[in-house]
Amino acid sequence: MPICLQHKAFRCATPDIVGSPTASLTCLVLRPQQSKPVPRSSTNWRTGSVSELRLAAPEVADPMEAPTLRWGILGTGQIADAFATALREGTRQRVAAVGSRTLERAQAFGAKHGAETAYGSYAELVADPSVDVVYVASPHSEHRDHALLAINAGKHVLVEKAFTRNVIEATEVLDAARARGVFCAEAMWARFLPHYDVVRRTVAAGTLGRLGMIVADHGQPLWPDGPARLSDPDLAGGALLDLGVYPMSFAQMLLPEATVERTTGRLTDRGVDEWSVTTLVQDGIPAICQSTMAAQTTNSAVVAGFSARLEIDSWFYTPTTVRLVTPEGEVDRFEAPDQDNGLRYEAAETARCIAAGLTETPVMSHADTLAVMRLMDTVRAELGQRYPGEPA
Repeated sequence: MPICLQHKAFRCATPDIVGSPTASLTCLVLRPQQSKPVPRSSTNWRTGSVSELRLAAPEVADPMEAPTLRWGILGTGQIADAFATALREGTRQRVAAVGSRTLERAQAFGAKHGAETAYGSYAELVADPSVDVVYVASPHSEHRDHALLAINAGKHVLVEKAFTRNVIEATEVLDAARARGVFCAEAMWARFLPHYDVVRRTVAAGTLGRLGMIVADHGQPLWPDGPARLSDPDLAGGALLDLGVYPMSFAQMLLPEATVERTTGRLTDRGVDEWSVTTLVQDGIPAICQSTMAAQTTNSAVVAGFSARLEIDSWFYTPTTVRLVTPEGEVDRFEAPDQDNGLRYEAAETARCIAAGLTETPVMSHADTLAVMRLMDTVRAELGQRYPGEPA
């Protein structure tokens, strides 16, 4: 049975970041100091040779080689700024237009990122005939409506994680995209990164042996002194949809049919989740997913098999190091080729898929998005958390 406590007050450190009440927080800035890495070759990402076991090589295309599309940015918050920066600095994509609730914000954002046009409404943005694809970067509570706005205008869409508030809304968006024949995907940027591909391929190759356990952890001191939207149920606040979606999506990537075995957590006095610990299970393999917005945690992940394990360094969902460890010690590692502009990989994959006439990406398929949303719906139901307007 879930344990859910109503919480009245809690003290925590204030993060050294600038929050935005209208941004989908992806947390690209905070990064604890890493321990000094083991020396490695400057020409090969492999190091160590005390075992025959090796990591699989990533097979992720260069984002600079993706075909150029003209992007419309819906929203001007923190994550929209990071995404537009990644487009400019790490791809050949173009920021064609930006839309905001106020023209002044759109103009300031457009001036920074070289957008050709700025709009004071989202309706004007999606109606722009020069825009090929719309990136939805509004709060979780608005994802459904804004994605449908773009889809109904005939635009391809990349929608920030969490995709929507719940699986009902997600299904509505994906059904609409299929009906219009447009591309639609969740911007779970970690799935598109090279080190995630290393994890996927290494597990699929059987290098770890039979899987024994997965653990993924994401915690940051963002409440009660962080962005106000995280405490606001009207904006689909709480730790799960902002932070917990990363451990959930990581586990679902490796255990695609996992279901919720047990959830423990606590709600704030406003009814959003402060923290939760969830055990997922598939074929007897557990995945422990932890998230909190009240404290800094390790923000790392482990995939443990009977023969070896993968250790994904902090922050596990950002470009980082993956270590292959056996009882003999570390035998191989992959170090992310770059630390900046990680959002460029999801943009490039979107451009490739659209150019190929695809309506979804196998990297983060519609089925994956729906599976993750179902898991989070179950967690929230067990915690007794329901957003305004959601069905009972």
